[in-house]
Amino acid sequence: MQRDPLPVRERTRRVVRGELAQLAQSLFVEQGYDETTVDDLASAAGMSKRTFFRYFASKEELVMGKYEFFGQQLVEDLAARPADEPLWESLRQIFGRVADYVENDARRAESIAMEKIVRDHPALNASYLDRVSRMQELVLDEVRTRTGQTDPADPRTAAIVGAAFSCLIAAWSTWLTTDQAKPFGVLLDQAMDAIQPT
Repeated sequence: MQRDPLPVRERTRRVVRGELAQLAQSLFVEQGYDETTVDDLASAAGMSKRTFFRYFASKEELVMGKYEFFGQQLVEDLAARPADEPLWESLRQIFGRVADYVENDARRAESIAMEKIVRDHPALNASYLDRVSRMQELVLDEVRTRTGQTDPADPRTAAIVGAAFSCLIAAWSTWLTTDQAKPFGVLLDQAMDAIQPT
């Protein structure tokens, strides 16, 4: 199903938000999350605090922004998958975007350090879990649209999407805690193969 392209203003906003998030990640890893202020972030970006707040309401939102971006991208990727592709395969394919992101050598060390900050910071970790839940809901909505199985009393579609996200999280946790001994994509394949619906 073809979607309308994003307006130029929204594309520009996404680019600026992405650049701010990348800059913030560097500062958080270098200085620490709690030690980095919004003033530090705005100054490093060459903008005023007021301009910063046009893009992010807080430091936490800045950190969590990438998860919202991933949620939107996963839905767009799912909508672009072949209509006759088995759902489980479609879900694995869209998770390839996450694998590409975490295995990107250019930002790998910084990304890993940032993920550890999120996991170790109670407020950020709670917000992360909330964002993953929202991502899952967005994908579930698209799956229901795609499959026509929209009955909220039928738990099967939600169970399949939930199982796929559980695989994603299991692979991610394993990858982070084993010093990336195996590629993330391999761990994701192993997790998804372990419970692949028949």
